[in-house]
Amino acid sequence: MAVIKAFKGMRYDTEVAGDLNKLVCPPYDIISPAQREQFIEENPVNIIRLELPAGGDDRYKQAGQLLNEWLTDGVLKLDSNECVYVYEMEFTANGKRNRLKGFVPLVKLQEFSDGVVLPHEETLSKAKTDRFNLMSETMCNFSQIYSLFIDSENETSKLLEAATQNAPDMCVCEPDGTIHRMWCLSDTGIIGKLVEIFADKKLYIADGHHRYETALNFQKSLLANGKETPNSGFVAMMLVSIESDGLVIFPTHRIIKGLSGFSLDELIKKSAEFFDIKETVNEDSMNSALHKDYFNGKCTFAVYGGAGKCYIFTLKDKNAVKAILPDKSDAYCGLDVSVLHTLVLEKLLGIDKENMANQKNLTYTRDVSEALTAVDFGGADFAVILNPTKVQEILDVALANEKMPQKSTYFFPKLITGLVMNNFSE
Repeated sequence: MAVIKAFKGMRYDTEVAGDLNKLVCPPYDIISPAQREQFIEENPVNIIRLELPAGGDDRYKQAGQLLNEWLTDGVLKLDSNECVYVYEMEFTANGKRNRLKGFVPLVKLQEFSDGVVLPHEETLSKAKTDRFNLMSETMCNFSQIYSLFIDSENETSKLLEAATQNAPDMCVCEPDGTIHRMWCLSDTGIIGKLVEIFADKKLYIADGHHRYETALNFQKSLLANGKETPNSGFVAMMLVSIESDGLVIFPTHRIIKGLSGFSLDELIKKSAEFFDIKETVNEDSMNSALHKDYFNGKCTFAVYGGAGKCYIFTLKDKNAVKAILPDKSDAYCGLDVSVLHTLVLEKLLGIDKENMANQKNLTYTRDVSEALTAVDFGGADFAVILNPTKVQEILDVALANEKMPQKSTYFFPKLITGLVMNNFSE
């Protein structure tokens, strides 16, 4: 099953590099060019220069050279002891203050077909090429993959709580009030217990599918060229218990645009074959209806057509997707996002999977207001407001060896980049 181990993490020496708050950054794929420049302006050795190098085709090589410079100058250094890194995030979501604690070890890379590390979403090749090129020049994971595990007896949680009674070794606070704390845990007794516990566990990727698939491909490339290192068969991963009270998943909403001859009235008429459809009077009533159906286990989403026209779509027949996709599992066919994509976007509107992957007529947002505004003022045809995917649904799809459509989940908050990194060069 899952093989984990401690490692000598690469971290900032703040006496050389400065305030850690000015050295970390959010995930690279949600940072705009303007934000990137702002991070560098605040501190020229911010991790964004390695994680998201700018420039032409030589930008990855420049990142590798810059990493070597920072290691030589003492900006970055490897820990002297092998550790696992306990990571806690304190944040506000849905009006509540939450804490989410996990830990970062190295995890042995295994093919999805082995049934140990399991995905739940489709990925895009462009992102994987970018990460592969960066790893080729730096031999590093600058950010961790975020994965879940089942800890029904709280064995891991108890160990982590006992190991983090002292002040954290690192602590940063984001502008939105999210606090990231990390402890460097080198106790070989506790590490040994964690290794033993995970020997019979499966891991479910929550965030970082692209990076995991890239790490697999990169390992194969190193093996083929005889360049493997002791840790190149592993990847740094943040492991979080599925049972954690602080686990928060947001939905990712859909914005549909550029449809030739689109008519909302026609869509409503055609959709009545599959859905009970009710018009709502405002955004509050829309949210209330979605919330109610979410907790009643119904497949429901909202369609917003502009000028205040919003409709609640509730699936009539739970087997409707199964009738179209008989080879798919019940878990996959029961997802709100599968119902939307299969019955509405593909069947009724003709937006196929390639179109979705290329985001020709479909874009995504986590912000409801952004989705509604895109219709009212941005020329979009309509927006779909979704409920969040449940954790159990993620597990069921993964265990069925299937993947959800892209952007089915948004785990919150995102892991910060720059607290600890995995340098697996010689």
